Amino acid sequence: MKKILFVLIAGTMVSLSAMAQEKSAPTFKPFKFDISMGYAMPMGSGAKGGVLFALEPKYAVMQRLTMGFRWEGAIVARFGGGYDQDGNPMTAAVKLSSSYVLTGDYYLTDSYNFHPFVGAGGGIFLLAGEETSGGSGGVSAGSKFGGLVRAGIEISHFRVGMEYNIVPKTTFTGWDADGNPVSGMSSKNSYLGIKIGCVIGGGPR
Repeated sequence: MKKILFVLIAGTMVSLSAMAQEKSAPTFKPFKFDISMGYAMPMGSGAKGGVLFALEPKYAVMQRLTMGFRWEGAIVARFGGGYDQDGNPMTAAVKLSSSYVLTGDYYLTDSYNFHPFVGAGGGIFLLAGEETSGGSGGVSAGSKFGGLVRAGIEISHFRVGMEYNIVPKTTFTGWDADGNPVSGMSSKNSYLGIKIGCVIGGGPR
């Protein structure tokens, strides 16, 4: 009898403690919309960084887990590598590429004023065609399936983060100014994004 009474008391205390913790944790509005911009740093020699901008609606499927859809445009020169017949490096013009990625973010705290997160996603990256300075060689436009990993922090309606976009490279054969083929050329499409922005919605209920 004493054992049964002890179990009942212990179970009641645990339940009351769990209820108190649940009430003390704030609840947030499930829908929010991120608007951000920043710097895009492409990988590979000869590549040039540029600006990026992104729009991302999200929905909280759990208190700390949100799912979203990110559209991002990055203005970079992604061509890296290759030389013309005279040994001069072939450079690329800066152009706009875009991506359409399903995302998920997990928040490490329940504090609206200090909300660090980690996230990942996957989707389609549309790559702009590139024209090089070394003649008629270049990278044709196309699409690749890729992913991203990211981390950052939200402070109220302010968001700052870093994302690494993992996109397979493009390989091709180009030509120099004299029309001679140059094989083994490649364009590294992955890039690092450093972003700041604002969060519309998603605050405490």
